[in-house]
Amino acid sequence: MIDWARVRRLRDEVGSDDFGDVVELFLEEGDAVVARLRAGPEPGRLEADLHFLKGSALNLGFADLAAHCHAGEQRAAAGDPEGAGVARLVAVYDRSRALVLAEAPAVLGRAAAA
Repeated sequence: MIDWARVRRLRDEVGSDDFGDVVELFLEEGDAVVARLRAGPEPGRLEADLHFLKGSALNLGFADLAAHCHAGEQRAAAGDPEGAGVARLVAVYDRSRALVLAEAPAVLGRAAAA
């Protein structure tokens, strides 16, 4: 679900002092997109929302989320927003979010953003 090697590389790239800020920013932005999706995705915006979430997920190592976003983005681009699997994607986001917050301190040796 989480590519911990990618998480470690990101931490090494930005530095451990700034890593918590990067995680916090991703979660804030991700939460905003997911809140829109929970409220009922806008077909005209869905592809862009999933593309944004996919890019952020790839950067932070949320491998399963990125895969679901990619599949949903392709369905939305093909004119099938209902086939984008938004409910499943939101569930994967929630699990990934909880996992990274729970596991990051042990894996990375520092407190994660809440």
